[in-house]
Amino acid sequence: MTPRNTVKRSIVFFLVPDFTMIAFATALEPLRSANRMLGYDAYHWRLASADGRPVRASNGVECAVDTTLEEERRKMSGPERPSMVIVCAGLNVEKYHQKSVFAWLREEYNRGVAIGGLCTGAYVLAQAGLLSNKRCAIHWENLPGFTEAFPKVNVYADLFEVDSNLYTCAGGTAALDMMLKLIGDDFDDNLVNRVCEQVLTDRVRSPTDRQRLPLRARLGVQNSKVLTIIELMEANLAEPLSLIEIADHVGLSRRQIERLFRQEMGRSPARYYLEIRLDRARHLLIQSSLPVVEVAVACGFVSASHFSKCYRELYARSPQQERVDRKQLLAA
Repeated sequence: MTPRNTVKRSIVFFLVPDFTMIAFATALEPLRSANRMLGYDAYHWRLASADGRPVRASNGVECAVDTTLEEERRKMSGPERPSMVIVCAGLNVEKYHQKSVFAWLREEYNRGVAIGGLCTGAYVLAQAGLLSNKRCAIHWENLPGFTEAFPKVNVYADLFEVDSNLYTCAGGTAALDMMLKLIGDDFDDNLVNRVCEQVLTDRVRSPTDRQRLPLRARLGVQNSKVLTIIELMEANLAEPLSLIEIADHVGLSRRQIERLFRQEMGRSPARYYLEIRLDRARHLLIQSSLPVVEVAVACGFVSASHFSKCYRELYARSPQQERVDRKQLLAA
């Protein structure tokens, strides 16, 4: 076994257009700090893009790269072969279709190279066929579209997941937690703690820590019964529960639930339930190519016409127009 104090990893960060800068930076910086704490370069990295040109992040900043996809493919069987490839993605990843990239990722994985995905990088890994029956994490905002697009993938709203040499994280600062776990596996908790002190974080979060703020903080609601009801609603969007079923579950009458929602949410429980179903529908329309009727069914509507009517009332445009507007935005 290689002694821990001689561990060396070579990592390729592959940048996809519109990648998320915060996830990329929080994955790279702990490696730099670890090298500094160790006194030698345990971690080497290079940046790659498909054609070797700079890649624009979602915040508009262009990032220069060191190598191309073609060059990386030539290195696969030589001494410069990486020990890990991390795909950095972000917005509009569902539009990314590079078969040569997918083939390269499969080849690297089959040669024993660890493959990772930051933010929506799991989408690229899934398109490459690497995540079937595997656990992965993705940003909560992309979860509905990802679930519909890749039903064979076990996707979770966790901060990060590690499964069979596959590393995925939800993006944002979750990339820091995933890389701290990698550093801890390569070395020890002492090094992780020293890196944490350098980047001013007090702990490594668990993979299963929540991505989003707790409902209490996110909605500004204090009533525990209302929070329980909203959790029930969010867990049952495809097959909505009736108010009677909800009332039985929480031990309240329909009238009590109606009164609580008027007080806490400013609208009826039925209206609130409808709004969160339509919010999920909007994410599916933007992130997937599912037919409108399938989006309607996935969000608990009995017909496409009723779905379209409700959607137009809330968003002042039809589901079809939502997609047209989205395509025009991407083409701009």
